[in-house]
Amino acid sequence: MIHVFIGTKAQYIKTAPLLRLMDERAVPYRLIDSGQHALLAKELRAELGVREPDHLMGGDRDVTSIPQALRWAFGLATKLVRGGRIRREVFGGEGGVCVVHGDTPSTLLSALMARRAGLEVAHLEAGLRSWRALHPFPEELIRIVVMRLAGTLFTPSAASVANLGRMRIKGKVVPLDANTSVEAVRHVRVKPGRGGPAIVTMHRVENLHRASRVDGFVELVLRLAARMPVRFVMHEPTKTALAKGAHIDGLEEAGVALVSLAPHGEFVAMLAAAPLVITDGGSIQEECALLGVPTLLWRDRSERPDGIGANVVVARYDEETADRFIADHSSLRRDPDLPAVSPSEQILAELLSVE
Repeated sequence: MIHVFIGTKAQYIKTAPLLRLMDERAVPYRLIDSGQHALLAKELRAELGVREPDHLMGGDRDVTSIPQALRWAFGLATKLVRGGRIRREVFGGEGGVCVVHGDTPSTLLSALMARRAGLEVAHLEAGLRSWRALHPFPEELIRIVVMRLAGTLFTPSAASVANLGRMRIKGKVVPLDANTSVEAVRHVRVKPGRGGPAIVTMHRVENLHRASRVDGFVELVLRLAARMPVRFVMHEPTKTALAKGAHIDGLEEAGVALVSLAPHGEFVAMLAAAPLVITDGGSIQEECALLGVPTLLWRDRSERPDGIGANVVVARYDEETADRFIADHSSLRRDPDLPAVSPSEQILAELLSVE
């Protein structure tokens, strides 16, 4: 049996092409939701054409704070005590291979559960490394652990393959023609456009829980708002951090539109129409690289090569770098590049051979 174990927004978006392909070809599989983003996942499944999970863990609310995350993780971790119980309750008593994606807490817990239940682990988006153990935290540490637990590792780039070689990973490395984000963006069928507002987002732990980085990001957004319309797309933890820093009134007074998360198709359309994007999101970096949108990454470094040296600039929290990007962003615009490849086809072929 193929088990697909996911739980976050990005994981649903990037795994949906594989799930739709298995549905189309009537390949049996079990879908397991970690419950990390329970409410959001329900909306995503409807939008992305993904069926309801066979097993839903956790509660019925999204995990949006560190205390909630600790309670959620502890609840799942307690299931690791007995492998037989995990196999019965989580994996429906089936063996086979468990597909996990990325570098979130859901990724780590699902990989540990699969191994504890005696299943093979297949890691999607393997090989990404920043080579800084605590940056980003906890994603870099999660990647290291999961890649050593996995028996099959699907890599989205040549750089990822090289990283796994450098790590001396023992599992089978399967190079893909691209990341599944290519299929996810193609599925939206967004037409390239201009005329929308600049899009800004910030949600990573290493930024939201450091006041200096939140303050620096807000100051950057305010400078940007003096030049063009800006839409700030906010996750729930972002709203909390902005409120804690007393930034919301200042942003609204500057004319920044503060909006909640949008459906994936609508959000990709926003990115495509934006003159520029400022974000700390790795998946957004990938999407903007495919769309050719000038993008400033509000991070010290990125584990992803997508767009860097072309339309993506890593800010490194440097004010001068950010201001140069804003002043000269139009020179970074590229034509959209959505190659007609299907990494999901490659993934499924390998999964069926593993099974």
